[in-house]
Amino acid sequence: MNEKPDFYKIASNEIDKILSGNYAKEEKLKALCDCLAHNFELYDWVGFYRVREDDTLELGPFTGEPTEHKKIPMGKGVCGRAFLEKKTLVIGKVENEENYLSCSPKVKSEIVVPIYKNGGIVAEIDIDSHHENAFDEKDRKFLEITAEKTSSLF
Repeated sequence: MNEKPDFYKIASNEIDKILSGNYAKEEKLKALCDCLAHNFELYDWVGFYRVREDDTLELGPFTGEPTEHKKIPMGKGVCGRAFLEKKTLVIGKVENEENYLSCSPKVKSEIVVPIYKNGGIVAEIDIDSHHENAFDEKDRKFLEITAEKTSSLF
């Protein structure tokens, strides 16, 4: 298996190509999900949630198994909590989360990264893994940079 830093560099280059491509925003978001899931073996589900005016997060493009959580109220689950706390949340063991919204019994860990635009959160990157403690500080930093790059799509 390659070292994670190689995957970060490869994925970063692919992300830049996707963002500079002549595709519709939704196509770019889907391609970003595919890119992240393809380049990181522990990223089993990758999706974007958009912030809506009715205080919900609405599922956008994603890669992975379908989820019943197409709308998430603010404060509910890891995604809703990340919005309220206005920070990236890295959850090593979702089973320990009191407020966890299960998308699949296979999910063991999760990272949620807010996407900011004009000083407010407009969306989130949500990634689930079927492995405990799948996300580390390198993932957090990489995904926060990715979130910053993708803010133009919202």
